[in-house]
Amino acid sequence: MEHGPISGDLDDFDRKIIAALIADGRMTMTDLSGQVGLSKTPCQVRLRRLVDTGVIRGFRATVDPARLGLDHVAFAEVKLSDTREKALGEFNAAVRRVVEVEECHMIASSFDYLLKVRTADIRRYRLVLGEKISSLPHVASTSTFVAMETVKDRGA
Repeated sequence: MEHGPISGDLDDFDRKIIAALIADGRMTMTDLSGQVGLSKTPCQVRLRRLVDTGVIRGFRATVDPARLGLDHVAFAEVKLSDTREKALGEFNAAVRRVVEVEECHMIASSFDYLLKVRTADIRRYRLVLGEKISSLPHVASTSTFVAMETVKDRGA
């Protein structure tokens, strides 16, 4: 379900709820309502509206990729052989199924997409690049940049 922009419809309480949940998505409704300065019921109603309208897309656990053995990050530039809408749709659908691709962004540049790929090591990345990414529909070429250190990651 897609939702249009509603940023103009958000007031200070909504923004406080969002900020509080970004900082701690597991806080209780009592703690959340106290932090934003609303009683529990109006806070619950606002939270439900933020979820229902798609402003808050969900709640999830943030894990440490290094502890899972997934601390190798590479960015792959992908150039497509065809950039008509049908080809873009085919690429988009296929790249969503590659579990090692954490992020995929269409880019206005000399290449078409930038992928953030997380694997255990460079050897595994090479396999993912060769067997999965290069085999995606309409991929003409790729170029890789390996991250040496993550300085800032909003997901962490």
